[in-house]
Amino acid sequence: MARRFTLSCDLLKANRNSTADFDVKVIPLGCMTEDDQEQALEHIRHLVWSGFYDADRIVVIVCDEIFEQGEIDRALGVALVAAELESKLAEEQTWPHPTDCDRLDEAFHELNGKNIISLQNAGYTQSDGLDDVSEIWNNGGAHASPIIGYCFYHGQDLERAVNGEGLMLTFGDINGTDERGIEVGRIITEVLAAKGLKVVWDGTISKRILLPEIQWRRKTPVAE
Repeated sequence: MARRFTLSCDLLKANRNSTADFDVKVIPLGCMTEDDQEQALEHIRHLVWSGFYDADRIVVIVCDEIFEQGEIDRALGVALVAAELESKLAEEQTWPHPTDCDRLDEAFHELNGKNIISLQNAGYTQSDGLDDVSEIWNNGGAHASPIIGYCFYHGQDLERAVNGEGLMLTFGDINGTDERGIEVGRIITEVLAAKGLKVVWDGTISKRILLPEIQWRRKTPVAE
């Protein structure tokens, strides 16, 4: 999703060595349209609050992958990410333990132990997630492996969860059989519910599993 613009910011240049005073909402974003500003900041917000990426990785994703290299002033990108991370890290201190994300981690760990490939943040689309599942299944021996099914959510699901819209989970039988897929769904919902997560599912293979009340609180990873 490349957009042709160059970000410039006199405020950034004057405060290049200090990001603590930046307020993401008031940083002027050069010649960007209002819609472009909102989208750039929204990408940063989703990436920061997802809890899957450290600051350096977020800067690379935004400056080099979502937009083309050179379209966003990298120093400005660093400042915007640092400001959003500062806000998140402060809020993390108020979070209860365990969080819903901790419960989800435990559930997915248990599901993997039950030979259900369970992946978090698997690509950005449904197809990406299924490709990841297929790769793991093939690397594990395919039909000779003990794997019975899969469960995952992808990047778009994650964005909705960060927005407070619940988390959708894709699931199924590893061989695509509907009847066995329903059994896999039953195992998944039982494990999730046992971890204290509210689960909504109609018991069919045609509907994804929903965690409608999950509060997305995943702590920021420590940079390696």
